[in-house]
Amino acid sequence: MKPEPLPLPPSPNWYCARCSDAAPGGIFGFAARTSVFLVRVGPSAGANPGAPPFRVVGELVGHTERVSGFTFSHHPGQYNLCATSSDDGTVKIWDVETKSVVTEHTLHQHTISALHWSPTVKDLIVSGDEKGVVFCYWLNRNDSQHFFPEPRTIFCLTCSPHHEDLVAIGYKDGIVVIIDISKKGEVIHRLRGHDDEIHSIAWCPLSGEDCLPVNQEENSEEPDIPNGKLVAETPITKDCYLATGSKDQTIRIWSCSRGRGIMVLKLPFLKRRGGGVDPAVKERLWLTLHWPNNQPTQLVSSCFGGELLLWDLTQSWRRKYTLFSTSAEGQNHSRIIFNLCPLKTEDGKQLLLSTSMDRDVKCWDMTTLECCWTLPSLGGFAYSLAFSPVDVGCLAIGVGDGMIRVWNTLSIKNNYEVKSLWQGVKSKVTALCWHPNKEGCLAFGTDDGKVGLYDTCSNKPPQISSTYHKKTVYRLAWGPPVPPMSLGGEGDRPSLTLYSCGGEGIVLQHNPWKLSGEAFNINKLVRDTNSIRYKLPVHTEISWKGDGKVMALGNEDGSIEIFQVPNLKLLCTIQQHHKLVNAIVWHHEHGSRPELSCLIASGSNNAVIYVHNLRTVLESNPESPVTITEPFRTLSGHTAKVTSLAWSPHHDGRLVSACYDGTAQVWDALREEPLFNFRGHRGRLLCVAWSPVDPECIYSGADDFCVYRWLTSMQDHSRPPQGKKCVELEKKRLSQPKPKLKKKKKPTLRLPGKQDSSIVTEDESSRETSVPVENGVSDQDGEEEAQEPELPPSPVVPGEAVSCISVSLGNRNEKSKVTVNSKATSLKKEPPKEKPEALLKKRKARSMLPLSTSLDHRSKEELHRDCLVLATATHAKELNEDVSADLEERFHLGLFTDRATLYRMMETEGKGHLESGHPELFHQLMLWKGDLKGVLQAAAERGELTDSLVAVAPVAGYSVWLWAVEAFAKQLCFQDQYVKAASYLLSIHKVYEAVDLLKSNHFYREAIAVAKARLRPEDPVLKDLYLSWGSILEKDGHYAIAAKCYLGATSAYDAAKVLARKGDAASLRTAAELASIAGESELAASLALRCAQELLLVKNWVGAQEALGLHESLQGQRLVFCLLELLCRHLEEKQPPEVRSPSSVYHQWATGSEGDLVQKVTGVWRNTFSVDTPEQCRAALKKLQDVKYPSATSNTPFRQLLLHVCHDLTLAILSQQTASWEEAVPALLQAVLRSYTSGNFTLMQEIYSAFLPSGCDYLRDKLGDLSLATAAFKSLEAFFIYGQLYEVWWSLCGLGPESSIWVKSTVPAEQREPEDSASAEDAEPAAAAAQPQSSPPSGPGLRLSGESERLLSACRELFSERHASLQASQRTVAEVQETLAEMIRQHQKSQLCKATANGPSRDDPGQEAEQAPSRPQSPREESNAPVSLPELTRRLTEANKKIAEFPESIKAWPFPDVLECCLVLLHIGSQCPGAVNPEMQQQAEELLQKYGHTRAYRRYCQTLHT
Repeated sequence: MKPEPLPLPPSPNWYCARCSDAAPGGIFGFAARTSVFLVRVGPSAGANPGAPPFRVVGELVGHTERVSGFTFSHHPGQYNLCATSSDDGTVKIWDVETKSVVTEHTLHQHTISALHWSPTVKDLIVSGDEKGVVFCYWLNRNDSQHFFPEPRTIFCLTCSPHHEDLVAIGYKDGIVVIIDISKKGEVIHRLRGHDDEIHSIAWCPLSGEDCLPVNQEENSEEPDIPNGKLVAETPITKDCYLATGSKDQTIRIWSCSRGRGIMVLKLPFLKRRGGGVDPAVKERLWLTLHWPNNQPTQLVSSCFGGELLLWDLTQSWRRKYTLFSTSAEGQNHSRIIFNLCPLKTEDGKQLLLSTSMDRDVKCWDMTTLECCWTLPSLGGFAYSLAFSPVDVGCLAIGVGDGMIRVWNTLSIKNNYEVKSLWQGVKSKVTALCWHPNKEGCLAFGTDDGKVGLYDTCSNKPPQISSTYHKKTVYRLAWGPPVPPMSLGGEGDRPSLTLYSCGGEGIVLQHNPWKLSGEAFNINKLVRDTNSIRYKLPVHTEISWKGDGKVMALGNEDGSIEIFQVPNLKLLCTIQQHHKLVNAIVWHHEHGSRPELSCLIASGSNNAVIYVHNLRTVLESNPESPVTITEPFRTLSGHTAKVTSLAWSPHHDGRLVSACYDGTAQVWDALREEPLFNFRGHRGRLLCVAWSPVDPECIYSGADDFCVYRWLTSMQDHSRPPQGKKCVELEKKRLSQPKPKLKKKKKPTLRLPGKQDSSIVTEDESSRETSVPVENGVSDQDGEEEAQEPELPPSPVVPGEAVSCISVSLGNRNEKSKVTVNSKATSLKKEPPKEKPEALLKKRKARSMLPLSTSLDHRSKEELHRDCLVLATATHAKELNEDVSADLEERFHLGLFTDRATLYRMMETEGKGHLESGHPELFHQLMLWKGDLKGVLQAAAERGELTDSLVAVAPVAGYSVWLWAVEAFAKQLCFQDQYVKAASYLLSIHKVYEAVDLLKSNHFYREAIAVAKARLRPEDPVLKDLYLSWGSILEKDGHYAIAAKCYLGATSAYDAAKVLARKGDAASLRTAAELASIAGESELAASLALRCAQELLLVKNWVGAQEALGLHESLQGQRLVFCLLELLCRHLEEKQPPEVRSPSSVYHQWATGSEGDLVQKVTGVWRNTFSVDTPEQCRAALKKLQDVKYPSATSNTPFRQLLLHVCHDLTLAILSQQTASWEEAVPALLQAVLRSYTSGNFTLMQEIYSAFLPSGCDYLRDKLGDLSLATAAFKSLEAFFIYGQLYEVWWSLCGLGPESSIWVKSTVPAEQREPEDSASAEDAEPAAAAAQPQSSPPSGPGLRLSGESERLLSACRELFSERHASLQASQRTVAEVQETLAEMIRQHQKSQLCKATANGPSRDDPGQEAEQAPSRPQSPREESNAPVSLPELTRRLTEANKKIAEFPESIKAWPFPDVLECCLVLLHIGSQCPGAVNPEMQQQAEELLQKYGHTRAYRRYCQTLHT
């Protein structure tokens, strides 16, 4: 049995009455997001000795939205069954052993809020929803009923453990009802007393009402009227106590026989140790209950701040309780508790499990009331993983819930020893990095741009950098200080500084000694050191080499720049990726091969991982930056963007990658081979880290809120899943809410029309907010509960029982048939009636003085009184108090008195207009008064300025007009009318403010138009506009328009770069032409070369040459492409017509010339490219010698191999043209070696036939005996003989394409059987060479030709004793390394078997199969005693010593395998006796006996001797 991956699971869902439960025997489950996680508890968990007895064993996956309820079946024989409810509207029944769905139903039409499996009826599952509908579903008979006891929101429900028909339901408004499902849901009792939400209901474990002391006077009460009418007394058999917990901070004990409360427990305000949340905050309370089975006089409840209380119900008047975990500090939950569930283990222990808002699952011993163990969880995406280089095994996890987890992965006593850091974070933690030397120093970055330092060894809050990034921090790295921070003395500056890369594209250098100081943007240093005048790329990734001398920066355009300390001199640029770079990692420096420390792996938004070897660049330290366009190794297999990479610290060249395709992949980077693929996550992977202790252990995090620990050897797959992005499509499908069934054809219990509309609104709102939620609640909700409107009362006739609906669930694929008996009918909307013509008349304009007009229409007596008051005021010399009071009361008389009274009347009328919502009339009144400035001020304060008011503002003066325009512009900005606001600012000549307003609100086109029209051409604001708009367009993928912006900003370099980001041939050509026009010759050359390579993929030779012709410096590449075209044409002519490619577009000179290939090439160079003189050839040779390509492997694509081979052949021909034979021979040999190492034997032979048709004697004469290239010539000649030797052998077997040259037949032609001719490309020469004993014997009518006999005599050159000895030593080194690797793997297997000894049986055949060696062994190898480690070390040392003794001339150039040539020659001799010289045959046998002791040749030697 394979050990399952160890997960750090998501947090249990919040604010659910029952989303965790436990089954007898030791299985516990809790709902987390859209699934349920299962935990095995007790001795059967198989935990390590001394560790807490629990283990996460699986996950129930199937719901598409948040799981709101979870309950086990507690009936013997079906403990493996459980039920879940979800916001997707389904109730599913599961088998936890198979983790599959048994059945499901979708009866509810609204969000399910409560669920319970009846403890008395083994197949009954009861569920309730937010609209008050209760469904009873019987699993075995596939039937259901539904009831509607109350038109209220259900919060929780619990079935009675004593009476199979009773169900207690708690509602949002505090009402508790008990219904009888056998009587169509009749309400037995309505229990009133709580004032707020009912969070939990617990039945007393004992039936009857004798277990609790109750006052005698309470028993002599008159009968209750539970449902509005007098009913008979409930039978004694249904007597039982019921406990309810509410948000109103009280626990109430109810008597079911009397239908009333008998006890009230008020929660105490406990003083939290170490402070905490104010317990009086009512919104933070969730009161859950548990009534222990063996303790009916005790009750467990939660409290305000995460405490657990054990109440003594025998002394309720004293409010006596016991606090859990009083002896240990910090063992309690730190926040409110949502669920409590009991569990009895196999060894009889009574446990209690709790889930809380602090994201911990805790297990409590009910005997001691102490915490046994804690299971931590994650409340957000796992963004980052980082192992401490000092405290080995300490893993830091950056999580999207605003906390950092520090996991001690080496803890023996606890697999989940996790510490949470939350102080000062307050945001999603997206980046982490440990200090390389200082213990406990952890740097973190957040999504709001914060960078800080945590001391994990103390409880101090973190230090926060005063410089924030504008966007998310994506990467942190420790590296040596660079100027200006490195300019101080040794004691004045830190040895390492912190570098952070943010989403806005800049890298900041922070001083860890003084985070309060300003961080330094390294772009300035890069620009000054390298004299860069163009726009720097947007940085997305930073990585320092282990020795701290070199830094790599990844960019948004896919390029990677390598800088050298101390001044960040640009060494080279890697132009490989064409999309945003997400990850860059340097190979470690402590391996057995130090040269691998120059390997750098990178991943981007495209799915390919590239590995580059920068050893040559770092050692040569070039004066000018080098551009690298060819990778050292290419790792292909992922189908989505790569997010994280990590080299194994235990192996050489082993890499693990995390990808959006939902898998983590382990690669052998040196062999370009996928090894292991992990598919345990349900989401997109975001981070990965290799254990620094265990070579097989890897940790990975994803957006499924999980971190997994898994072993490489335990994986069933070796490569990522192929095809479409299946994980992303599946994730999208699962995240979509399930479509609701149409209601018009399915009769349901109807509610009033107003209620129906509220249901629709709720469905729509829930659909709009269907974003990924953390912990079961969305970000908008946070930790507070969403307020829901109360439902209107149901229109049920009083005294009439609510009818039930019987639903038959025959086939789940068919629509449920429902029979409804309800008198409620739906209201039909009447069509709108046409308005009469009288109502269509134009309405009369509103009066300016409506209050005065109305006062003039009062009674005659009041009007007469107005006249008298007016006359008194007019003729009186001095007004007394009575007259003044009358005038104030009758303000409308101001129209006939003095101006002051008139102003009072206007003020009163204006207030009336404002109160009635007509501010424009108020403004007109103020204008009548002549107070224009006051009108403008009042309108500005109320946000009611209009165009007309601003138009008349100049009447009040110039300053007033300026102020009014600015105020109106601000008002327009609040109304999102930015363009209009900018136009008003321009009217007062505030051009810069108008441009800035348009720019800040992304109206770049309008801003540029204004700036171009109103500002000077050299104004820097205009250039900044172009650059800002160009950056945004570049991010959105509008590359052509972005290029126009950069051209407008006179930055042609950036314009060419952004055009090239598209990557197609047309864009690259346009970018190259643009760069050439702008004088950027180096960029133009690189882009033209990329364009030609893209056209090469579609065999458009004409277009490729035209692209290369754009730049003069690419003359050498034109010669390479010319040779490549002629070689491809040459190879294609040798193929049958039916297999030739019809899409190739060749030049005319490639099809019409005659002669051999070299003559064609030199002729085209001379006639078409004007390369004729030695000086021209020497100039082209010098340019091409600067281009270096990596060595070929068996995985190198054929087109790329052809290009590299043609590059070497071009160097050889140019060297011949300049009579530089010492350079021609190594170049020709390099082309042969590329074909040989890639396994393309046909191409190697074509090179020899085209460039050395008459053998190597011609080159020997040119070189002479004392030439420096003699060693290369010997290797070239050896490979020439090696190839012809194989052709002779295949001719004997009938496999060669030209058998007649080497073999003569003595049988007449008509007696020979025809043979199928196979093309050279389809043959597998490597396979034939590897298994010579399988070749069929030659016929009796075949003999070797004279040419073959001359070749066999020349094979003496292949039997080099020195090369055979060198190759034997190299094979010994490889064999010892392979043996050591096998020993390490077997040791790890044995350790793993010991660790899992308590779990699977020793006799398990699957386990025996795992312990078997992965490689079949021969009988001789099995009989040999195992070699000890000192013996292997001795062999390795001796072999390396022998290799070091050989001269460099032998080791510099490869040589054909001497033993392989001996085997082929002996095989030819066995097929044609007498054809091989006996002396040569004896020499071959002696070489095989002397050096054929390795496993690779032992079997073949045995075959020949037998």
